[in-house]
Amino acid sequence: MHSFSSDGVRIAYIDVAPQGGPEDDRGEPILLIHGFASNHAVNWVNTMWVTALSRAGRRVIALDNRGHGKSEKLYDPQAYDSYIMAEDAIRLLDHLGIERADIMGYSMGARISAHLALAHPERVRALLLGGLGIHLVEGVGLPVGIADAMEAPSVDVLTDPLQRMFRAFAEQTGSDLQALAACIRGSRQTLTREEAERITVPTLVSVGTKDNIAGSPHDLAELMPNAKALDIPGRDHNLAVGDKTHRAGVLEFLDARP
Repeated sequence: MHSFSSDGVRIAYIDVAPQGGPEDDRGEPILLIHGFASNHAVNWVNTMWVTALSRAGRRVIALDNRGHGKSEKLYDPQAYDSYIMAEDAIRLLDHLGIERADIMGYSMGARISAHLALAHPERVRALLLGGLGIHLVEGVGLPVGIADAMEAPSVDVLTDPLQRMFRAFAEQTGSDLQALAACIRGSRQTLTREEAERITVPTLVSVGTKDNIAGSPHDLAELMPNAKALDIPGRDHNLAVGDKTHRAGVLEFLDARP
C-alpha cells in the first residue's frame, strides 16, 4: 500500500491501473470509500470490485479511512466529521493529480461521498451511493450504541443483534475498537433535503431489498435531480456490497453516464 499525509493524518491507499495496460485506460478514474469498521481490502478487493472496475478500463483508487485499516488511528470524535473525512478523499485526489473522478462509497463511505459531492461538485464525475438511502437525510448513521459495543469487554456481553454484528465484524477485520468508537460518535452528520437536492451530478443509489439500515434508495433518489435507484434483490446490508447485481448495475450506470 501507499500512504500520504492528509493535513497531518497518515492515510493509506491503493492505486490500481486498468488491466491490460495504458492503452486500455478509459481516463475515468474511480475512488472507492469503504464503510464503518471495514477497510479497502474487505470492502472492495475481496468483493471483486477492484478487479471488475480495473477490467473495465478504469484506474481504481481505494483508501483506508482515518481510524481504519492501515491509516492513522485517532481517538477524538471531532476528527471523524463526515466533511473532514471527505477532505481526506479530496486530498488523495490532489496527491495523485486527479482533477475529477467517479466517487463510490458504501454505507458510511456513501455518507462521506455525499458530503464530498456537496462540497466539491466540480471534482465528481458521478456519485455511487451503496448501502445508504433516505437515511442520508432522515438518520444520523449507525446507532450510537455501536460505539458502546466497541467499548464492551467482549462480544459475549452484548445482547442487541446490531451491536453484536458490528462488534464481531470489527474484530474480524482486526480494527482498533477505540478508534471505531470515536468514529461512530463523530461521523453522524446528515444532509438536509435541500442539500441533497443540490447534488446534481449523475447519481446511483443502490440498496439491498433486505437492508434494514440504509433506508429507501428510491426516496433518496427522488430528492436528487439526477439520480436513480437500484434495488439489490434479497440482500441485506452486509451482503449487498459484493452482489453481482450491484456490480452489474454500477458498471452499466458508469457506461451510460456522460
